[in-house]
Amino acid sequence: MNLDIESVYNEMPNFQSHDEARQWFKNHFHDRIALRGSDIVDGKMIYFYHLIKSPQGYQQYMESFSRPDDHDITNAETFESYSTIEISEDGAVNFLP
Repeated sequence: MNLDIESVYNEMPNFQSHDEARQWFKNHFHDRIALRGSDIVDGKMIYFYHLIKSPQGYQQYMESFSRPDDHDITNAETFESYSTIEISEDGAVNFLP
């Protein structure tokens, strides 16, 4: 599956909540969307997701963190294996480069 982030953005409806947005992404991308954390920013809860573009590259990236001394990232492909998406509690979606 080749993901064109601009197309994803253009296909998205306007969401009214985080749950609505999360469900849309799960329905469209199944196991290629992963919650990576959350934080309160400017008084709003923000959820951070990785939209996985290259499962193999992403898996290698995640596995590098399981080894305490080996964070061997040697090329940009690792960072191109996913895109970060912020979804706020009110359903606003922001794609990060």
